[in-house]
Amino acid sequence: MTTSAQDKKHLRRIGHGLNPLVTIAGKGLTDNVIAELGRALDDHELIKVKLVVGDRDAKKALIAEICAQTQAELVQSIGHVILLYRAARQPNPKLSNLLRPQ
Repeated sequence: MTTSAQDKKHLRRIGHGLNPLVTIAGKGLTDNVIAELGRALDDHELIKVKLVVGDRDAKKALIAEICAQTQAELVQSIGHVILLYRAARQPNPKLSNLLRPQ
């Protein structure tokens, strides 16, 4: 699942107005967090996630693990917030951040 630079620019433009839906903090990436990330990606396709981790290396490792376990693509990482994208099989026009009017 690779997207072009133009596609990522479009996704960043949409993601700018979004608020983080999931926060990953002290307990890390638990099964419940992975399930919630999967549900949010199925519903919204493009989501922001807030990471509350100690250092850059831990954050990079956590981002790689999130992307691997959810089959999502990292669109952008700024500070402690990341923007993830995963295309839905059957997007819901009422929930999808890509199909709703901006």
